[in-house]
Amino acid sequence: MRMNKMLCTCGAMSNYLKIERIPCEEPYHVQLAWSVSNGNLYSTFEYYDNAESLKVIGSRLEDFPRHVGDDFLYEIGSERPEDRFAYYFRLRAFTTNSRGGSAIQIRFCNNRELPYREISEFCIQAEPASINRLGRLFLEFSKLEKEYMEWSDLESFIGSKQEHA
Repeated sequence: MRMNKMLCTCGAMSNYLKIERIPCEEPYHVQLAWSVSNGNLYSTFEYYDNAESLKVIGSRLEDFPRHVGDDFLYEIGSERPEDRFAYYFRLRAFTTNSRGGSAIQIRFCNNRELPYREISEFCIQAEPASINRLGRLFLEFSKLEKEYMEWSDLESFIGSKQEHA
């Protein structure tokens, strides 16, 4: 598992979410390397998941929010030591006010013992239309035909990492 890195940055950095699919035990399981930022904080982490999770996340974000107070939560693993998981990941989309303001919460913990434990958590504020676009991107990514996806407030990309560079 790649280690989690988190640092505070100065300057104007946009909100973004980048995911690289690393071929593993597909089509049933995926290895995902994430790079995320809310403009102030940046984090990278990697985990394994059921390939169907990409569809679950995508279908729920595609029509988010369904109503005021809508809250979508996707979790894998646990932070409780007695559950003995290698990591914990949370992606949560929720509304922040009655006018439709929304945010995406990202939390990752590598569940290692101190002094090797690394935890990152922050929110990315986004308009519902932008979150819906992220949902459509996840649905396309779930076909396991493309290896890289990138989303920000204003744009999306799906394809190969080399094409985007």
